[in-house]
Amino acid sequence: MSKMIAGSYWFGVVACCAAFGLLASPVVRAEDGAASSDKWQFEITPYLFASGLNGTVGVRGVEGDIDMGFNDIWNHLDKAFMGLFEARKGPWAFMLDGIYTKLEDQQTKSVTGPAGFLTANTDFNATVTMTIYQPTLGYRLVDERTKWDVLLGARYTELTSDINAGISIPSIPFSGGSSISGSVNWWDTVIGARVIAPIADRWSFVGYADVGTNSTYQVLAGVNWQFAEQFSGKFGYRFLHQDYESGGTKWDMDMQGVYMGLGIRF
Repeated sequence: MSKMIAGSYWFGVVACCAAFGLLASPVVRAEDGAASSDKWQFEITPYLFASGLNGTVGVRGVEGDIDMGFNDIWNHLDKAFMGLFEARKGPWAFMLDGIYTKLEDQQTKSVTGPAGFLTANTDFNATVTMTIYQPTLGYRLVDERTKWDVLLGARYTELTSDINAGISIPSIPFSGGSSISGSVNWWDTVIGARVIAPIADRWSFVGYADVGTNSTYQVLAGVNWQFAEQFSGKFGYRFLHQDYESGGTKWDMDMQGVYMGLGIRF
């Protein structure tokens, strides 16, 4: 069932992780005149974020390192969805980016017991369910051929982590084949900037960066191809870093990789 779900949205809906949060790409037109219109403009962009994961996940003081490329994530993907909605009127824009992924049986390359008492190079399985929502308000400071936006948003992250032990190790509280789990959620206030610059007929460069609380930041660079009046292809590279620890749950993770999406305007 999981492979059927994943395959059905390969070109339109997603596999991850923004960990984004992040913003995949904005409403962009090769013909820029409509951007300054007082009429409402809307766009929905389902997209694929071919991300790898590198960092540490911890539950109740037990931490495991994760180093997975996109091929590894694809093999362990159970469910995923990503999409971006944007509404614009005049210089103002509202964006909502959403990410949901569930990765099962990720092999951690090492595990550390509570308070760092013991580190063992062994295989522990980690299942991580991640949800990220980022509502963002944007204002266009410069509306010339090259456009500049300032952005203020809030990135919500919810994590549920399960770590399963397959062997017995002294000082690990759930050794002997049992498991522990934990769930945490938090908000990050983020500020950012975006630049949109035409580079060829129907092609635009998109650059984006944000920084927020809880040691999180994100950068994106890509291109948009307006191949039809209502449709655009979006391609680029995205990097999202999050570092959060509370209540025994730790998420210190880099998510980076290429993205591709289909923008649908209406």
